[in-house]
Amino acid sequence: MELTVLMPCLNEAETLEICISKALGEIKRLGIEGEVLIADNGSTDGSQEIARRCGARVVSVAEKGYGSALRGGIAAAKGTFIIMGDADDSYDFSKLGPFIEKLRDGHDLVMGNRFRGGIAPGAMPFLHRYLGNPVLTWIGKLFFKCPAGDFHCGLRGFSKDAANRMNLKTTGMEFASEMVIKATISGMRVTEVPTTLSPDGRSRAPHLRTWRDGWRHLRFMLLFSPNWLFLYPGIALFILGMIMSLIIIVKPIEIGGVTLDIQTLLFSSTSIIVGFQAALFALFSKVFAISTGLVPSDSLLYRASKRVSLEAGVIYGLIILAAGVAGSIYSLEYWASEGFGPLDVRQTMRVVIPSITAIILGFQCILGSFFTGVLKLSGNEDTQG
Repeated sequence: MELTVLMPCLNEAETLEICISKALGEIKRLGIEGEVLIADNGSTDGSQEIARRCGARVVSVAEKGYGSALRGGIAAAKGTFIIMGDADDSYDFSKLGPFIEKLRDGHDLVMGNRFRGGIAPGAMPFLHRYLGNPVLTWIGKLFFKCPAGDFHCGLRGFSKDAANRMNLKTTGMEFASEMVIKATISGMRVTEVPTTLSPDGRSRAPHLRTWRDGWRHLRFMLLFSPNWLFLYPGIALFILGMIMSLIIIVKPIEIGGVTLDIQTLLFSSTSIIVGFQAALFALFSKVFAISTGLVPSDSLLYRASKRVSLEAGVIYGLIILAAGVAGSIYSLEYWASEGFGPLDVRQTMRVVIPSITAIILGFQCILGSFFTGVLKLSGNEDTQG
């Protein structure tokens, strides 16, 4: 069987028949062997009986959620190619030819693009059309260099083999993001074709919730991109803190009538510590994701971690720690020379603050090196990694 047209379903009795009719008609028109598969997610309005009566095959998916229904449908699909779309009559299942052509040409994922094909009046809420979809699509392109111009179009085609290689996990609406992201970072061939969007034919409210599901998409992108979530902000904080500390550590400076002194030095040191910790979290996230097979092992950050052994990380940490301890001893000796009496805080804190910062960074480096080694064990790597 060449094609499975897959529709997730939760109480779609009003529109299911027309969707199945269009899909079966298109399969016949194209002259290919195919099926319509309804992944039912617990309908109570008789959708299952309607689907069977109209000539579709029904598979029940117990785990709730848009992503769960689609994952269950993909597992049960008989076709070499799968085209998925909502069963609310908003997508035109009678125009699947362009998707089939691209799939036959060897593309792994073929995305529909509603902005190129046409969005009928009232088909997409204002916030979705001019804020949600454009912003999330832009973030997807920025974070992952995804080629899709309509990141969340629900009408898309892919090979079943490609779907299996994506190792899709999410259960909710963020499934749409996961598919595009994993296809892109895995180096699969991704393309898009224009498609149309019409107002859905249901009398009830859609399952989609604007802010809740928008946040779930954004959250998934951030969690799947430790560089943007941790590394880049961490590097920015670290560099900013270092620059400010180097400027202030010798003596106060005045800018436009504002004096920057040890209080600013303390905040600068905090920026260094937080930035370094964020960069470590980026490394932890990347190593874990690669070791568990969530993403391919082509990350620059991961390759860098492979070249720096656990022992090397510990040595670097000990050097930084030793510098901090040396500064602390110097401060203590200076205090002793003053008879352990009152000190000029503005002068002594210029040594104490950097020393404490170095001690914290040293411990973070040492502990982070060991923790990275633990994470790599899940990928069957030895502790030398």
